Amino acid sequence: MIMDADVDIDFADRSKILELIKYVPARQESNIESKHHNSGVYVSDVPLDPQHGCASIDYKEAENRGYFKIDFLNVSVYRHINDAKHYDMLLKQDPPWDMLLNKSFTSQIVHISNHYGSLIQMKPDSIPRMAMFLAMIRPGKKHLIGKSWKEISEEIWVKPDGDEYYFKQSHSLSYALLVALHMNIVFNQRP
Repeated sequence: MIMDADVDIDFADRSKILELIKYVPARQESNIESKHHNSGVYVSDVPLDPQHGCASIDYKEAENRGYFKIDFLNVSVYRHINDAKHYDMLLKQDPPWDMLLNKSFTSQIVHISNHYGSLIQMKPDSIPRMAMFLAMIRPGKKHLIGKSWKEISEEIWVKPDGDEYYFKQSHSLSYALLVALHMNIVFNQRP
């Protein structure tokens, strides 16, 4: 059974959850090396490589065999959240989309800080458009930069034919919300 699921869980500090659960780090193999996956873990009985302290099979092969990897991600933006009330307030606040044209502001924002040229070209002004923008800056969809939002919306969520890295819509929307949250944090911290 091939499972086409991808679960990411964000933490301000992933080490705190890892202290509480039994897990096996995922393995990631490339042409040049075999290493621990940056964020992936298994909470099931995946075959273990005791010498390297991680799964004995690459995460893609493990998925093909029916093992389910979860990515526990460190997201430093959450360190700026005081409590649930503060979080809710930041999510309800409309992000200052026009500030994306300000390079010093944009340079501080997670996931988009190195894409100023593409940002000023595309000018995302909503969560759905930011999600599409985040998908466009991945190798599998870069060819869409500069097209109209209508053209982009027709192609952005279609899986590429090749093996290029691309963002699924669910990831893009989650990351777009994180970008908006971070925009509000940075905007509210201005003097």
